[in-house]
Amino acid sequence: MTEFNSTDKKIIKATFDTLQKEGVTKTTTKKIAAEAGVNEVTIFRKFQNKNNLVEITKECYLQRYLDKMGEIFDFEDDFEIEEYLQSNFIGILNLPEEEYSIVRLALEEVRDTPERKQLISRITGVIMDKLDEFFQSQIEKGKIREVNTRVLAGMCFSITFQSAIFWKIYDIQPNVETKQYSENFLDILYNGIKA
Repeated sequence: MTEFNSTDKKIIKATFDTLQKEGVTKTTTKKIAAEAGVNEVTIFRKFQNKNNLVEITKECYLQRYLDKMGEIFDFEDDFEIEEYLQSNFIGILNLPEEEYSIVRLALEEVRDTPERKQLISRITGVIMDKLDEFFQSQIEKGKIREVNTRVLAGMCFSITFQSAIFWKIYDIQPNVETKQYSENFLDILYNGIKA
């Protein structure tokens, strides 16, 4: 949000807070203005209309979240598979609650307008691309057998991201500690489920 002045930032934050409380359809410029402590005319002067403001707000918060996902899923050339996957899992789960606000909004967006999956698609894309790249490098190094890296990335993404959504958004906690959960996941990934 660095290209915005302090009033713009205040309006964008108020918009995001209002979207979280009211949802997209019930959010109005009047409610945003009240939350930001500005005149409604200021919103129209700076952002033209509600749709523009909502899109700018979503983009700001999404970019912040994507940057954090990029950091979590980044890897060094010498990372071991277990270390990498466990650090991803713990990194996502250790993000503060407020970082999941954009995910809540993305899930609402999909529910309200299923044909528009922009936010959730972009979040998924960043994580899947990083995982895919990591697994391709592991195949090249001979550390894992030749597999479809996109499928493997999808499996790891599903477990990691869905677990985070259960715990952070729906408050469904596992009956084991995070580290134990991730170790169990890695054991099943490596050894399968067959007896």
